[in-house]
Amino acid sequence: MALKQYDSAGGVVIDDRGRMLLLDRPTRREVRLPKGHVDPGETPEETALRETREESGYADLEIIADLGAQVVKFTFQGDDFVRTEHYFLMRLLSDRTIPRTRKDEAQFSPVWAPLEEAVQRLTFEAEQQFAQRAIDAYHKIKAQRTP
Repeated sequence: MALKQYDSAGGVVIDDRGRMLLLDRPTRREVRLPKGHVDPGETPEETALRETREESGYADLEIIADLGAQVVKFTFQGDDFVRTEHYFLMRLLSDRTIPRTRKDEAQFSPVWAPLEEAVQRLTFEAEQQFAQRAIDAYHKIKAQRTP
């Protein structure tokens, strides 16, 4: 069995009210961060913005920090995978939304969680770590902007 490797990228969106955007995935009983495969010719930043928009429906997003990358190994349906996950802290510029595909609407329900609850609500440890990195970066950036 061949090992399958690929890159993915996603966003951790925090709004001006101090809430994090999470995706409830009820069919799998998961709460996730938006992310997806990096397409050929696409940068991780472009992927993160595209996937976050597609899965959440929120259109006006801006990357404000690179949260780094980590390698995750897992088995799915009998195949072994190695995925390099890139995450970026994003801010919501407006509540403007775009239509989501039926598939994304069926899979994901966007929910806003207070920062103090967001990390614990996420299903997977790797995403919990990125969420915590995002919270730390958010507070650091916010402190730098406050005189």
